[in-house]
Amino acid sequence: MSGADNVIWLGTPAFPDAARAALADTQLRTNLRRATGTIRDKRLAMAAELDDWEDLRETAAAVKRRTLRHLDHYLLQLEEAVAAAGGTVHWATDAAEANRIVTHLVKATGESEVVKVKSMATQEIGLNEALAEAGIHAYETDLAELIVQLGEDRPSHILVPAIHRNRAEIRDIFRREMGRWGKPAPENLGDDPRELAEAARLHLREKFLRAKVAVSGANFAAADTGTVVVVESEGNGRMCLTLPETLITVMGIEKVLPSFTDLDVFLQVLPRSSTGERMNPYTSMWTGVTEGDGPQDFHLVLLDNGRTATLADDVGRQALSCIRCSACLNVCPVYERTGGHAYGSVYPGPIGAVLTPQLVGIENAASLPFASTLCGACYDACPVKINIPEVLVHLRAEAVEAKRRDRLLPSLEAVVMKAAAAVLSSPRRLATVQRLTALGARVVARNGLIGSLPGPFARWSATRDTPVPPRESMRAWWRRTRDSRTSENAASEGKVVR
Repeated sequence: MSGADNVIWLGTPAFPDAARAALADTQLRTNLRRATGTIRDKRLAMAAELDDWEDLRETAAAVKRRTLRHLDHYLLQLEEAVAAAGGTVHWATDAAEANRIVTHLVKATGESEVVKVKSMATQEIGLNEALAEAGIHAYETDLAELIVQLGEDRPSHILVPAIHRNRAEIRDIFRREMGRWGKPAPENLGDDPRELAEAARLHLREKFLRAKVAVSGANFAAADTGTVVVVESEGNGRMCLTLPETLITVMGIEKVLPSFTDLDVFLQVLPRSSTGERMNPYTSMWTGVTEGDGPQDFHLVLLDNGRTATLADDVGRQALSCIRCSACLNVCPVYERTGGHAYGSVYPGPIGAVLTPQLVGIENAASLPFASTLCGACYDACPVKINIPEVLVHLRAEAVEAKRRDRLLPSLEAVVMKAAAAVLSSPRRLATVQRLTALGARVVARNGLIGSLPGPFARWSATRDTPVPPRESMRAWWRRTRDSRTSENAASEGKVVR
């Protein structure tokens, strides 16, 4: 399956180029620093309240590991439970098939518009664009997703898709765009959060009241009962899930849990890790259909789209344990400086750097595994203990190997690595290179620093001050001081050193 079949929005430049442009945007960096810092501090405070926080993380990780080992069993069990409760399950191999299924279901109702509750799976497959081609208007109802849609923008964060916008920018978007999509914003709209929220509420209310079809994502689904769960903070999702006559849920196959009781753990770790709250303001659960209560036609679309291929990788499959809390984004020094758009994917940050290359193929996102300092902060923050640094290193090796297979001649990097191996494997050669490097560096140095380095090293020196290597290497110092101490000790004991 090609990356184009999977969609997942890979339309921006490779990460190094996109990150370079993002780093020059001072307003973006200010917005990100404030937002991620606030969420990060709240998460730490909420986690510290629980004496058994680490036990909860380990339990959540164990449940996810067990689920992935027996994913086929739990998915079939989920299908049976949903069908028994009056719902219908559809299986989608890739984005194109999922879009066809949803489009067909909407058209079967005779409606030409749908309301949506926040769903990364539908962004992953490009559902809004597919519906638009079929003449169906999709309206985002999550506040942040609404901002992104009105601004003809892309999400840049898993939890807060409009994290790259400040209040003034949001006010301008509402004033300029709301009228084209429905009820316009008040003429005197300010940038106070309460005013912005009220403008969004009035804009969305008419859509909620007339919508006959809703599309949702899912945070979890219990295999034993067929119960689907959506957690959110605003209540707009609750409106989508209860008012329309038809509800279509698009869910990645990895979101299934073995049993309803497993939710006890995940509904504790998710809100604390995502929004820094003890519990989500709105947790909606539904099991099939209930006569006279909520949607009377429920469809669950189970999306693969590269997940089965990811599952086959013993190391990379860890990424499928992700519960989309965004804790790894909020602690990542790279994300905080570049934002989500630089990753060129619906899934940004550290988890995106390991998930996207596996879903679309490493050849289609080869730069993403390198978009990290490997500091390990993401691993420490992850509520399901995904070892993201381990997966990053694993995928880096795959990216290098894929590049090597595609070349007829060795790359400059390969030549340099071979030369380095030859030097590092011989103590004598290493000592010679160290002496020559130190001598050459002192010749070109100015005020103790080296200016522009030649060849490929120029990319390093262009953004860093490179200090002059010391006159004596650590190896030479060790040999000199050790030999000196050995001679002194021998002399004090009356021994002859040969």
